[in-house]
Amino acid sequence: MGFISKALILSISILVLQLNIAYSRGEVKSKTFLSQTLVSEPGLVHNKYFYDAEFPKGHVAIRSFDVELVDEKLNPVPLHEVYIHHWTATRYFKNNGMFPNNKTRIFKRNSGPCENLTMPYYWGLGGESRGVISDIPEPYGIEVGNPSELPKGYDEKWVLNVMTIDTRGAIDKFGCTECRCDLFDGPKSNFTKEYKGGVKCCADNTRCKLIKGFQGPKKILRFRYTIKWVEWDQHQVPVRIHVIDVTDNVVKNGSQALHHCQLEYSIFPENSGPVNVKKANISIGKGGYLIYGAAHQHAGSVGATLYGQDGRVLCTSTPKYGKGKEAGNEKGYVVAMSECLPKPGSVKINDNEILTMESRYQNKFLTGLMGHFYILVAEKLA
Repeated sequence: MGFISKALILSISILVLQLNIAYSRGEVKSKTFLSQTLVSEPGLVHNKYFYDAEFPKGHVAIRSFDVELVDEKLNPVPLHEVYIHHWTATRYFKNNGMFPNNKTRIFKRNSGPCENLTMPYYWGLGGESRGVISDIPEPYGIEVGNPSELPKGYDEKWVLNVMTIDTRGAIDKFGCTECRCDLFDGPKSNFTKEYKGGVKCCADNTRCKLIKGFQGPKKILRFRYTIKWVEWDQHQVPVRIHVIDVTDNVVKNGSQALHHCQLEYSIFPENSGPVNVKKANISIGKGGYLIYGAAHQHAGSVGATLYGQDGRVLCTSTPKYGKGKEAGNEKGYVVAMSECLPKPGSVKINDNEILTMESRYQNKFLTGLMGHFYILVAEKLA
């Protein structure tokens, strides 16, 4: 009997210890959501905003946000059929009617340096979405749903911006994904000597040129996104989101730096070197410890690196190209970008430190390129 009691006490002690550990870490919850539908046709561009997107309720710490494009049977759609140009998830506060004369929406952007509502998102990627791991280590998380941050008379909401290009039957699939102006039926005024490709030329509901006589069925598309989170408590450590753009045109206004991010750029080769390198020197202001980093680039990418002011490498993100036809391994497309998950505390960014972002692409004619670095920074360590 004494032996049973000791065994029972030992089992209870272990259970209590496990419960304490689980409590301190927070129970990780996971849920998969579906966006509203897109009706796609060969050549058609969608650039839609889905307001009031489904999202975990309450005051939580988000650990990951993963996305893929699926058809009406929820099967993944390969990039060579419908290209994911980009998707983003952005937080905003919606007027709940308590004060009807107030603004309908107030956007709550990330902590990045870009001005106004340029690149305000909390999560966002493109064709590489299926191959990028977004998980960040416990107890770090992106804090949302804090009631103390809500303006009176508003509720917290989320908007998804999704852009797809249906390239089935296109005369130049990769040209379509680069939004080359001469391939689209948008206003010709957008097509100039200086601007030969980019989002201005592949606006919502424009179409890319198809092979003569090509016809294809409509596709019902949805973005499927899976979010992992824990309830917010004193054990969670918040991280700030900074999105750095290599096209950031920093302009001084007295002592203030204004960051005019251009979002995209093109390459017009002027030499025979194999790699085109574009750089930007940017401060994120308040520093901290790098917890996570990954770049967003398009086909033609050679990789991107973020450097500290002293030249030390903070993070390098390199592309993986597909070799087959199936979703996640499409030949010629960037299907993944490597992530940086440094040991917390090992990579520190100082306050007001000037960072250098370097975006590298193949040195050939390319349009509508993006060179963004997404980093998560913690002001304190666990």
